[in-house]
Amino acid sequence: MPDVVLMDVRMPEMNGLDAARAILSASHPSPVRVLMLTTFDIDDYVYEALALGASGFLLKDAPAEELIRGVRVVAAGDALLAPSVTRRLISDVTTRRGARRNTPSRLADLTPREREVLELIATGMSNAEIAGALFLAEQTVKTHVGKVLSKLGLRDRAQAVVLAYETGVVTPK
Repeated sequence: MPDVVLMDVRMPEMNGLDAARAILSASHPSPVRVLMLTTFDIDDYVYEALALGASGFLLKDAPAEELIRGVRVVAAGDALLAPSVTRRLISDVTTRRGARRNTPSRLADLTPREREVLELIATGMSNAEIAGALFLAEQTVKTHVGKVLSKLGLRDRAQAVVLAYETGVVTPK
């Protein structure tokens, strides 16, 4: 099985969501990451694919260099959303959700430092940037990120960003 699967959300035989579901739910010796391509910067496919565990979204018109970088980012275990997808996702989540929701009880399991790391993940910072902002070693940040994802039952940073905005941990500025 490949390390990264790059696929279109809308395909003729089997749609991208069904294919992602099959890939991500199957047992593999090492994790398989799914990077989705889409024509539109936001639609219900984005939400469903993130819920399934897709590691990222890029627009079909992305330059080749961006696609290559995206595959590398996802292969490294990080999440990637095209900037326009991120903007629309944040806008849509806040519009749909309205006022801040109550913080789920599972967020209460986070330490203050882990919550701080979650907030910085949601702003789009990389591990290196978070390390610089918090005066920590990058490996320490990686450990905190892993604990955040584990405690919240999330697959990757993209799901952490969605959860942070949905629960009001962070709000659009």
